[in-house]
Amino acid sequence: MSLRQRIERLTEGLCTGLYEREEAMKLSLLSAVAGESIFLLGPPGVGKSLIARRLKYAFRDGTSFEYLMSRFSTPDEIFGPVSIKKLKEEDKYERLTEKYLPGANIVFLDEIWKAGPAIQNALLTILNEKVYRNGEQEVQVDIKGIIAASNELPPSQESFLPLWDRFLIRCQIEGVRDQRNFLRLITDTQDVYEDTIAPELKITHAELQAWSREIDQVAMPPEVLNTLQVIRAKLEDNSRNPQRENEPFQVYDRRWKKIVRLLRTSAFLNGRTQTDLMDCFLAIPCLWSRPSQVEEVREIVSETIRKHGYSIAINLGMLRREVEDFEKEVSEETRIRRIIAEDRLEPVKQEYYQFMQGEKQFQGELIKIEEFNRLDTQELQVINIYDEEQVLRHRLKARKSQREHAVEIVYNAVEFTCPLRTHKAERTEVILKKPHPLVARHWDEKVAQLQEYIRQQQQRLSAELPEELGHPDHLFTDPRLAKIVRANQEEVAVSLHQLLLRIEKAQYAYASI
Repeated sequence: MSLRQRIERLTEGLCTGLYEREEAMKLSLLSAVAGESIFLLGPPGVGKSLIARRLKYAFRDGTSFEYLMSRFSTPDEIFGPVSIKKLKEEDKYERLTEKYLPGANIVFLDEIWKAGPAIQNALLTILNEKVYRNGEQEVQVDIKGIIAASNELPPSQESFLPLWDRFLIRCQIEGVRDQRNFLRLITDTQDVYEDTIAPELKITHAELQAWSREIDQVAMPPEVLNTLQVIRAKLEDNSRNPQRENEPFQVYDRRWKKIVRLLRTSAFLNGRTQTDLMDCFLAIPCLWSRPSQVEEVREIVSETIRKHGYSIAINLGMLRREVEDFEKEVSEETRIRRIIAEDRLEPVKQEYYQFMQGEKQFQGELIKIEEFNRLDTQELQVINIYDEEQVLRHRLKARKSQREHAVEIVYNAVEFTCPLRTHKAERTEVILKKPHPLVARHWDEKVAQLQEYIRQQQQRLSAELPEELGHPDHLFTDPRLAKIVRANQEEVAVSLHQLLLRIEKAQYAYASI
């Protein structure tokens, strides 16, 4: 059984009996393996503590610690009572931590924002360094995951901001909405607190340590790094908008580094050796600070992946400019343009051409353009002759003259050549020039380089597609999001094909002269 299959079965077991809580459960497991913490925001009775209690079953010999905070909670209740024996015999202030938070693997702290300053300060060290300072000792805690919950966001006081920032993933939980799920929930008699996870699926401490080293080796390809950069830039631009209604985003370097660790963990548990664009959607629950920002973050992340994912990694913009420069160079070297002055018929009042004074013996100044266009140089046809006021003066036989811009008209049995009024105009004439053999050879080398690069990128897209989108059931993100990644991949593939055709067309243009 592969690691991905094992994690898939493990998450299925953890989610058994949970309704519309699968995302929170999976994100809790992911954060625990990544060594991070998660905050669950939701009203009482929506299963926040249940998620924490079930999460401990993912780990072999897992122990949990659960506590409901209040304004009167003391450090003794969270970290253990002071050892009277140590205090009396050794004059050391140490706590008995074995059955309290420092001795647990999975920790659930409900109503976290009611914790006092002393508890907050100790939690900061545990969340950030996995270290608990017990008297004079620094104890390395074996906490796999810390899940905090509340039905409200942290108060606006600055004292809560450091603790709030330590929770990498923030997940909203609401009541069950689907009617069928609601009926299943209220009629289900299964004991959701029972450990039903098969022993061979549980994660051991040794495995976590080994996985951590392998997670550090997971590659971050250019499309993922560039996507994160664009997301960061967009968040900063939106935050600087003076007309912004929502609070500005507060995402600093440490959080971005932890997000990368989370993406690597996702890729590893999905059985891959590098992250992909599907993993980037996991940044969404890590970037918002207020629920009002969630949709904005989701839109920014989705739009960035849709428009820029592979496009930036392949340097599609630069490649387009390079092809355009090559086309321009070929055109300038092989096409000589010269300006030629020529006579052109001058329309009068948009509908007529005007006769010039000369051999004309009849009254009338104008001939309709459409009638002139119907004439040929062989057969005589009847045309209308109008004066300057567009009044019909004659109906005469006429044909186009062999002389340019002139009409031969029969009047009183005599044929006259009547020139039409013209004006001087310029036109550009293009003359093709065969390039020098050295220049042509240089261009051929350029074509070969561009074609090779484009084909490499096409092969890369084709090779990565099965790995990235071949698993419709990504373990931690909604598989429906794959259509956004696929749209960008297909758009880039079409663009590469079009650029390849343009290069071939430019090569044919100079090679065929």
